[in-house]
Amino acid sequence: MLVTGLIIGLLVIGLILGYLVRRHRHIQELMTVQAQARQIIEDATAQTKQKIATLQAKSRRETLAYQQSVKDELTEQKSDIAVREQRRQQREQLLNQMAVRLDDQTSLLDERSQTNHQQRQKIHDLRDQATALRDKRVTTLAEQAAMSTKEAEEVVLQDTDLALKRDRDIEVKALNDDAEANAEKWAKDVVLAATESGPQDLPKEHLEHTVTVPNGEVRSKIIGRDGQHIRLLETLTGTDLIFVPDDNTTLFISTHDPIRREVARTALTNLIASRRISANQIETQVENAQRDVNHSLWEVGEQAVSRLHVGWMHPDLMKLIGRLKYRTSYGQNVLQHSIEVSQLAGAMAARLGYDARLARRAGLLHDLGKSIDHEVEGTHVEIGTEFAEKYGEDPIVINAIAAHHGDVEKASPISALVAAADAISGARQGARSESVEDYINRLRSLEKIANDRDGVTESYAIQAGRELRIIVNPQTLDDHAAANLTQEVAQQVEKELTYPGKIRITTIRKLTAVEYVGDEKKKKKKKKKAANAAS
Repeated sequence: MLVTGLIIGLLVIGLILGYLVRRHRHIQELMTVQAQARQIIEDATAQTKQKIATLQAKSRRETLAYQQSVKDELTEQKSDIAVREQRRQQREQLLNQMAVRLDDQTSLLDERSQTNHQQRQKIHDLRDQATALRDKRVTTLAEQAAMSTKEAEEVVLQDTDLALKRDRDIEVKALNDDAEANAEKWAKDVVLAATESGPQDLPKEHLEHTVTVPNGEVRSKIIGRDGQHIRLLETLTGTDLIFVPDDNTTLFISTHDPIRREVARTALTNLIASRRISANQIETQVENAQRDVNHSLWEVGEQAVSRLHVGWMHPDLMKLIGRLKYRTSYGQNVLQHSIEVSQLAGAMAARLGYDARLARRAGLLHDLGKSIDHEVEGTHVEIGTEFAEKYGEDPIVINAIAAHHGDVEKASPISALVAAADAISGARQGARSESVEDYINRLRSLEKIANDRDGVTESYAIQAGRELRIIVNPQTLDDHAAANLTQEVAQQVEKELTYPGKIRITTIRKLTAVEYVGDEKKKKKKKKKAANAAS
């Protein structure tokens, strides 16, 4: 019991001591916190006082600066007002001076007006006197000439008209003589200038007739089981597809239509690239190729029309122009040839003072018929003329197309320029792949066929072999015989020679009789007498 009481006493004492210790610590912490609070309050008070002082100083500075700026602004305004007042006074002085000048000018104008009025009155008086004198002169002349004024006017007009006609005839004859004397020189200058400023030779585009197959597997897919795929391709494209002998990787496309050939080539190229070759895929690729080729034809035609600045053109005509890209003549691309003819004709027309735009348009369309001459009956001239009329082209353009090979008469100078430009573009060196030797031999063969005939005196192959002119002896052959000769020569040319397009054969039979009268005859008689005397 004693121990238990002792332990309880010790516990009570420990609790009391712990309480006292915790209270002492709490008091110490409270005092520390109070001291920190007082320090914070003192610091905040000091900072606040410092900020107040800073703000007051700043406010004083800003107030002083504002006052100074107001003073400066007032000073500037006073100075500006003084300057404006000075300007106002100067303007007022100028206005006063101008008022004085206006008064002086007004008085001067009044004096001049009065003087002009007096002069006009004098002029009226003089005009009346002149009218009276003219009437008197006319009356006197009529009495002396014994004719009326109207009759005299008619006589004067007739004399004047005769004199003007005489002067006009003299001037026209002088111009004609000058033109005839210098025509050849002017023509050469025009052609040379147009040719020098015309198009340059471009690398010739090679139109592919073959497609390369990468390996035997793709070749087998193109042929298909029992040749079904290749026959389907031939049916859809209208071409003949033949693998080149001894070369199983080259597929040759045979057709007379270059557009079909391009469609077949495009479809085959896409099929080979896709590596998926079936009947459905073949039909799809052929349809896509036809659409792409037709669109490319229009794009090519539109580029040519835009490049040459020939004005608006019907889309169907632009598509036909694009088809010329796939036509060649002796290795010369027909589209490039048409562009060259357009540029040359436009340059010559501009130099001669004609409508250059219309000349370029006619030159671009002159070989339009070649785009579909494989599909439509008739020569390319007839086909081109028909399409130009169908789409409402200018009559000058239509005549240029119809006359550029001499099939019809040239109705305008532009038609002659287009024909000349066509000859220049086709005959210039390097334009066509035909060798000079073959070209000369072909012309000589034409002339030989004509020269071997009886009654033929001369023959000329002109227009790069497109026309053969035969001159016959009128005393040997009559008109009927000359017509038969022409027909026989045409039949022989068609049978023996290979020629492009159409050749025109013209036979000329002309009888010229010459006799001399006057001095020439006397001179001949004198020469004859002198010769007789000498003998």
